[in-house]
Amino acid sequence: MKDAYDPKEVELKWYKFWEENGYFKPKKELIENKDNAKKFVIVLPPPNVTGTLHIGHTLTVAIQDSLVRYKRMKNYLTLYIPGTDHAGIATQTVVEKMLYKKENKIRHDYGREEFVKKIYEWKDIHGNKINNQIKSIGASVDWSREYFTMNEKLSMAVKEAFVRFHEAGLIYRDNRLVAWCPHLKTALSDIEVNNEEIKKPTKVKIPSFNHLVEVGVLYKFFYPVKNSEEKIEIATTRIETMLGDVAVAVHPNDKRYKHLIGKELVHPFITDRKIIVIADDYVDMEYGTGAVKITPAHDKNDYEMMKRHKLNYINIYTLDGHINKNGGPLFEGLHRFECRFKIQEELKKLNLLSDKIPNPMTLPLCSRTNDIIEYMLIPQWYLNCSDLAKESIDYVKKKELVILPSLHVNTWFYWLENVRDWCISRQLWWGHRIPAYKIITKNNTKNEDKINGNDNDTCEQEEEKWVVGRTYEECLEKAKKLVDKNTEFELVQDEDVLDTWFSSALVPFSSLGWPEKTKDLDLFFPNTILETGQDILFFWVARMVMVSIHLMKKLPFNTIYLHAMIRDSKGEKMSKSKGNVVDPLDIINGISLEDLHKKLYEGNLPEKEIKRAIELQKKEFPKGIPECGTDALRFGLLTYLKQGRNVNLDINRIVGYRHFCNKLWNAIKFFLKTLPNNYDDSNILLKNPEYAHSFNWEDKWILHRLNVYIKSANENFENYNFSEVSFASYNFWLYDLCDIYLELIKGRLNTYSEESTQKKVESDKRQDEMVQDQTSDEKDGKNCLCSKDSNISSGYAANKTLHICIDYGLRLLHPISPFITEELYQKIADKESKFDSISIASYPEFTEAWVNEEINAEMNVFMNIVKQFRSFISNLDIPPKTKLNCFISAKSSKDKEFLEKVKNKIQVLAKLNSLEIGNYNFQDLSDELKIQIKK
Repeated sequence: MKDAYDPKEVELKWYKFWEENGYFKPKKELIENKDNAKKFVIVLPPPNVTGTLHIGHTLTVAIQDSLVRYKRMKNYLTLYIPGTDHAGIATQTVVEKMLYKKENKIRHDYGREEFVKKIYEWKDIHGNKINNQIKSIGASVDWSREYFTMNEKLSMAVKEAFVRFHEAGLIYRDNRLVAWCPHLKTALSDIEVNNEEIKKPTKVKIPSFNHLVEVGVLYKFFYPVKNSEEKIEIATTRIETMLGDVAVAVHPNDKRYKHLIGKELVHPFITDRKIIVIADDYVDMEYGTGAVKITPAHDKNDYEMMKRHKLNYINIYTLDGHINKNGGPLFEGLHRFECRFKIQEELKKLNLLSDKIPNPMTLPLCSRTNDIIEYMLIPQWYLNCSDLAKESIDYVKKKELVILPSLHVNTWFYWLENVRDWCISRQLWWGHRIPAYKIITKNNTKNEDKINGNDNDTCEQEEEKWVVGRTYEECLEKAKKLVDKNTEFELVQDEDVLDTWFSSALVPFSSLGWPEKTKDLDLFFPNTILETGQDILFFWVARMVMVSIHLMKKLPFNTIYLHAMIRDSKGEKMSKSKGNVVDPLDIINGISLEDLHKKLYEGNLPEKEIKRAIELQKKEFPKGIPECGTDALRFGLLTYLKQGRNVNLDINRIVGYRHFCNKLWNAIKFFLKTLPNNYDDSNILLKNPEYAHSFNWEDKWILHRLNVYIKSANENFENYNFSEVSFASYNFWLYDLCDIYLELIKGRLNTYSEESTQKKVESDKRQDEMVQDQTSDEKDGKNCLCSKDSNISSGYAANKTLHICIDYGLRLLHPISPFITEELYQKIADKESKFDSISIASYPEFTEAWVNEEINAEMNVFMNIVKQFRSFISNLDIPPKTKLNCFISAKSSKDKEFLEKVKNKIQVLAKLNSLEIGNYNFQDLSDELKIQIKK
C-alpha cells in the first residue's frame, strides 16, 4: 500500500471496474422476484448540452448517487437513469455565439437544416464531456438506459404527448401576451427572464444595438384633449410604446381627472388613432401623474385592462424589435430604442415632453442574450393547467406526494394556486418541431408570417385552421374532414418548436420507453423520488407531476427532495462574468490561477467581462485550487445540506475533507502494517457479534460507537439528512477511531504483530475455539478472553475489533465517498465475508449485542480527564517531548476504582510519564474528579 493517498490514482480505475462488472444495472435476481423486491428508482435531471457540468450538477449527483448506492447496498432493486437535455433556447444561443465568434456568421447564413447539424455536432462533443464528468463524479447510473431528450424514442413520446393533450382539449392555440426576446425572436418562459433591480438612472448595453440604453427613468409627456385646450400628463418608463396606446386610465376617484373620463385624446403622431380616457381601480393615484397610458399589445397590466374594458390592441413591433407600420411613417423601421430618442425629440418640438425624472424599476432581461424583454401579442400554443394544478395541490395536501424540506410546500401551493396556462411554443430552430400543420387554401395569402401565426399587427385576426397528428399522413386525413371537398389546400408544418420543459416533463416515463408498453415502464414507473434544485420546483417538477397525472393517471414519484443553490464563499450567486463559477473538475484535479484565467478565454465572454472575471478570480482563488479528489468534494458538498440553507461553497472546507480522506488512508495503512504474515483475515465478530462481550474495555466502547454510527447513517439516509450522515462519518473515523481507539490499542497491536507467524496462526485458531466454547456467563465479563496476562489474546481482540470497525466504517461511508472506500475495502475485507465490490456489499445494520451505554459514559469521563490534562500541559508551555509525572485525586472509592482501571490509558492519551491516584487534598477542579500536575 502506497504511503500517500493520491486521489487521481485511486479514482482512475474503479469506475471502469464497477461498470464492466454490471454493478450499476438492476440485479437480475431482484427483477425475477420483482413482486417482493423493494425498489428505488431515480432519474438524473438531464444536464443541458450547453457546455460542461457546473458545481450545482455535482451536488445533485452527490445527493442522488449517495442514495442510490445506499439503497443498492440495502438490497433494493435500484435504477439510476442518466440522460442529457437538448435545452432548446440555451443550446441554440450558445452555438450561435460560438459560430459568430469563430466564423462571423449567424444562423440565417446557414439555413435551418445546416444550423441544426452544427448544433448536433456541438451536442455530440459536449454530451460526451458531460458523460465523462458524470463518471468522474462517481454516479452509479445505468448507461445502457441513457437517453437524450431529442433521440428517436423520446421524440416519439413528445409527439404522442402533444397529440393526446390536444385531443383532450388541453392544448390549444391562442393570441396572448408573451415575454419576447427581440434578439432571439422567440417567446421565453419566466425562468428565462432575469428581473434586474435598477435603483437609479443607468445606461445598459443590449445586443444588436450600437448605443447604450438609458433605464431607471420616468418620462412625462402630454396628450391633448380633443376639441379642448386641456392636456393630460402621462408618466411612463417606455415612452416609445406610446405609438401603440389605445387609452389612458385614471382612478375613478381621482378628482383631477374625473371630468375627463370618457373624453377622447389626440395622438400627436397618428392622427386617426382613437384614444379614450377610462376609469379603473388598478390605477395608483400617487404614482407618476396618476394617469396611465394603456398599450395592451406590449404590457401585462394593460393587457388585463384591455380585457376588462373591451379595448382593442395595436402591435407596434416587428419580431426583431423594430417599429412596424402601425407606429406611423415617422418612426417605421427604427430600432425601438432609437425610436425612444426620436420620440423625445419630436415631442419636444410639439411642446408635449414635460420631464424626465429618476425612477427605480425592475428591468426584465433575457437570461440568454441580456436583451431587454418586450411583451408581445403573438399566437402561441398553450397547455391548460387549471385542473391538473388542482390535482397536484390535492396530492400534496393528502400527503400522497411529499415535498422535502417541507418549507417548500407553501411555494408549491403558491405557484399552482396561481397557475396560468403554459405557453409551450418557442420560435427557435433547435428543439422538437410542433406536430401541428396549418391548412393553407388557395385563397390564403401564404407569406411566412401568416404561416407561423405572426401576422398580428391589429386585433383583427383571420381565422386559422390547424390539425395536429403524429405523422403528416394522419394530419392530412384530419384536414380533409375540415375542408370542402372541392377546395385545394396544402399543409404547412408549424415552424415553431416546443418549450424544452415540455419534453423534460415526460422524462420519468419517456426514459422508460413510453408510449410503448415496455418491461422497464412496467417495472420502474413510477419513480421513487425526484431530487433537484429548489429553483425549478415549478418550471420542471410541478410540470412533471401535472403531465404524469394526465398521461399516466398516476404520480411520477411520491417524494420530492429539493436542494439549495450553491453560491460562492461570500454568498454571491455564481456567474461566469463574475469569475466565481467553479468547475467541479478543477476542484477534483486542482488548477493553477493562471489556468483558471485561460479557461475564461475558452468561452463566449466579451473581453470586458473576461478582464473583470480575472480580477475576481485573483481575489477568490489567489493560489488557484488545490487537488481535492472526487471523494472529498462529494463529502464536502453533502456536509452543507442543512435544511433549506443556501450552500456558500468555501474551497478551503473541501480541502479539509481531502485531509480527512488522507486520515482514512493512514488508518488502514496502520492496520495492515500491524498484521503478521499468513494472517487469517476471517473475523470472529462477523460470525457472532456477542463475542465482543469478552473483549477489552476500549474494544467494547468502539463497537458501541460503531453501532451509534450505523444507526445514525441508516436513519439519516432514510430521512434524507445527508449532512448528518457526513458528520457521523467524520466524527467516527476522525475522533472515535483515529484519535482515541487507535491510540489506545497501538501497544496491543504491536505485541500481536511481533509474535511469530506460525505461533500466531495457531493462537488465533485456539482463540476461535475458546470463544466458541464460551458460556453465557462469559458474555457478562467472566473468564475474559483478553486478560492482562494474555498479550496475544488482547492483541487478537484489538485486531478483530479494529478490522470490523474499518470494514463496517468503509461500507457506511461508501455511498458518500465511493472511490477511496472501494480502494481500501479491497485491501482489508476478509475472505469469508468479502464481496467482490464494496458497492454491492451489504450496508451495516444495528447490532444489539454491541450496545454499551455504561462504557460509553465511562469513556466520556475518561476523555474529560484526558482533555483537562492536555489543556493544563498546554497552558504551562511545556515542550511536547517533555513527559510529566502527574497526580489525580478521586473523590470516592468508586472513582478511584475506575481511575485505576484506566490509569495507563490516560497516560497514553495525555502523554504522561507517570500518573498516581489517591485522596489528595487538592483544590477542586471539577465536581467529580480533581486533577493536579506537579512539575
